[in-house]
Amino acid sequence: MSSQPAILVLEDGRVFRGRSFGAVGETFGELVFSTGMSGYQELLTDPSYHRQVVLTTAPHVGNTGWNDEDDESSRIWVAGLVVRDVSPRPSNWRSKGSLDAELARQGVVSIADIDTRALTRHVREAGAMRVGISTVETNAEALLQRVLQQAPMAGADLAAEVTTKEIVVVPADGAKQFTVAALDLGIKSMTPKRLAERGIEMHLLPATSTFDDIAAVNPDGVFFSNGPGDPSASDGPIALLQQVLDAGIPYFGICFGNQLFGRALGFDTYKLKFGHRGLNQPVKDLTTGKVEITAQNHGFAVDAPIGVDVDTPYGTARVSHICLNDNVVEGLELHRDGNLVAFSVQYHPEAAAGPHDSTHLFDRFTAMLASARKDA
Repeated sequence: MSSQPAILVLEDGRVFRGRSFGAVGETFGELVFSTGMSGYQELLTDPSYHRQVVLTTAPHVGNTGWNDEDDESSRIWVAGLVVRDVSPRPSNWRSKGSLDAELARQGVVSIADIDTRALTRHVREAGAMRVGISTVETNAEALLQRVLQQAPMAGADLAAEVTTKEIVVVPADGAKQFTVAALDLGIKSMTPKRLAERGIEMHLLPATSTFDDIAAVNPDGVFFSNGPGDPSASDGPIALLQQVLDAGIPYFGICFGNQLFGRALGFDTYKLKFGHRGLNQPVKDLTTGKVEITAQNHGFAVDAPIGVDVDTPYGTARVSHICLNDNVVEGLELHRDGNLVAFSVQYHPEAAAGPHDSTHLFDRFTAMLASARKDA
């Protein structure tokens, strides 16, 4: 690993100096922190982190190296990585190389040997903000000026930068039970696997797809994935989802798909101060009272009334789940004529990485598809 010095500068002027690892150079993004103690490979390859620099609260990172099995997409998407200690050598039977080497190979500028606890506390107080990391600039004021020139995450429409460029069909495992059209807004690879396990053939469509593109699949249901950016800037997918709901096609959304569902129903969204990112977020199902520990990665949330049924042009909507840490909306449901016709959650039931408490939601989706087919 490099002993080259590196510097981190926040948009409010705070400076941290440490040691470079990964690639040399300079990078910018929105600084966010993740509380997961493991799963860094899945995190780094999650397209939802596009244009974000991730700070890990776990102090020691990289000890399991990098393998060929745990990527959630075709590349690393984070703009940079900030850690306290980087493992000097990987130790895991699946490892094919080190974290440091993979970051360098993919050109990701990162920094270690800084007080990540102090930096996390600062972000919790001041909020997520723009940041720059450099191994070539030693003047903090000069780097700050470049940080301030970066576009903020609020208002950013990023789905088109991470989506598939062409339709991809993921076959069902075994006999096909249902066909689902999935809008790829930055999908993680574990999600199609979870659906394929339940007999679903998924057609991954580009984020710019139209309703005619969805109709051409002749789907039993529609799915919107996780992804990066500000949901208020995604006018195209929101309008598309309203057409899906108007047509009465069953819908399931995850993370960004939850935020777009909220906006399609007429609710607003807002930016959280520092977001929810990690593998240990407690969520309560308001229908059953059950509490699940969930994997989350979001900086925006739906602004919807809790405990109140809301009439929409597509049926009756309600908040189905909340975060027990701060009462943030974590799920939505839409009912029509007494039947569940659409739902979404803000967290990640595919859990890569993370707890598997919520994988039953994929069963709920297949049950909704079966019910809709029976009533057709």
